[in-house]
Order: sequence, then structure tokens, then C-alpha cells
Amino acid sequence: MEIRELEQERQIRDAFPVMKQLRNHLDEEAYVALVKEAKEKDMYRLFGLFKGEEIVAVTGFKPMITLYYGRFVWVCDLVVREDKRSLGYGEKLLSFVHQWAKEEGYEKAALSSGLQRENAHCFYEQKMNYDRVSFVFKKDLKR
Repeated sequence: MEIRELEQERQIRDAFPVMKQLRNHLDEEAYVALVKEAKEKDMYRLFGLFKGEEIVAVTGFKPMITLYYGRFVWVCDLVVREDKRSLGYGEKLLSFVHQWAKEEGYEKAALSSGLQRENAHCFYEQKMNYDRVSFVFKKDLKR
């Protein structure tokens, strides 16, 4: 297993079938455009966990600074290919994010998870020792 940053457009596209399992509202073109813009404007980083040359998990995150959390990494996306779940890939990839954050001087990691994703909540709280600290609210400004 190897974790590699996905920087070139071809690499970003190669990760789409895995990312689509989490972000199923996006088509490939919208996904690529958003990744490119986030990388350019928001310090977004995209990594894939490879087994051989096959991408089995993907994470996207960005370093941030807020008054609430201080210096931290926000995990925007974390998804393991559906047929490869519960094999330790999510733990390996999220542990990589934690190590990256520590090495870069960030003090915390944070993320949000959809209310319906109860298995993910168990993973974050029980396996990865995350604390449930808040609700996340959003408002669609197009309405």
C-alpha cells in the first residue's frame, strides 16, 4: 500500500470513481473543476491510497486557521471504495492526514459527516477517537 498526492488532472480523474461513492451529486467534470479550484484557491490537498496501481481510498483536506479550533486540518472528503471497506484503509488514510497535519504544525483535525452516515460516525468516534463537538448547519443561498 502507498499513499500518493493526486496533483495532475489525470490523477484527479482516476480518483473520481471512488470519490463518486461519497460525492454522488457531482459528475466528473464538476468534480475535476472543483478540485482544481480548491487546490488553487483554498490549499486543498487530494491523496489516494493505492493497493498496487488501484485506488482503494481517497481523502481531500485543507489546512485552516479559525478562532474556534486554532490551527487545524479540515477533512473535506474521506471515502473508501465500497467493496474495500472495513479492511483498515480508512484508518490508514486518516492516520496519514493526522501525521501530515502534525508535521506541518497543525494542532487538530476536524470534519463533518452526514446525519445518515451512522457507520462513519462509529468509525470516527470509536476507531479514530474523534469527539462529537457540534452540529453543522448550511443554507442554500440560491433559494
